[in-house]
Amino acid sequence: MKAMILAAGLGTRMRPLTDHCPKPLLPVAGKPLIVHHLERLAAAGITDIVINVSYRAEQIVEALGDGQRFGVSLAFSHETTPLETAGGIRHALPLLGDTPFLLINGDVWCDVALETLPELRDDLAHLVLVDNPGHHTKGDFALDEAGRVRLESTPRLTYAGVALLDPALVASLPDDTPTKLAPLLREAITAGRVGGTHHRGGWVDVGTPERLEALDAYLRDI
Repeated sequence: MKAMILAAGLGTRMRPLTDHCPKPLLPVAGKPLIVHHLERLAAAGITDIVINVSYRAEQIVEALGDGQRFGVSLAFSHETTPLETAGGIRHALPLLGDTPFLLINGDVWCDVALETLPELRDDLAHLVLVDNPGHHTKGDFALDEAGRVRLESTPRLTYAGVALLDPALVASLPDDTPTKLAPLLREAITAGRVGGTHHRGGWVDVGTPERLEALDAYLRDI
């Protein structure tokens, strides 16, 4: 199975840290944030990885190279301007192929055991969900006792930025068109084609300098 790391965003919430450094390369516990993802993927046996890049793309490509020193093989999907989540995935489909792949937001940290996520089979997506953090108390979706993701049920959970996706979810989108992933997920959930896992371990949305600093301190202590 392949994986895709989303790394094309502008990182506006992280300014001034991202004025001269793309967010995926911001250091956390002595290494770039994106390297934590690469190492976790390699440990799970997922070594064929696509990274979409746009803002300061050349810095990311130069820093990571072909991925060999991290035990993985990297391919880069270049976007002239950021295409949002679904648009970026659609643009990368020629590199991802037509079988389900693992998707990871580049600006999260999560210790979920990636190798334990189930196969999609008839679903279009399988989402990793976490307890709602203080900055997102209303959550995104609900998860029923059968492991199916629901829109209106309670209690609510937050999408962790980690998922298995079937390329069919975005294949019909026009290329090079900015498109968000959330509406496509909601359609698939309504159709009953999204499962989920409630991850109760470590997770951080590295969306602000303060949360980056907190994650750095946490990882240096474990």
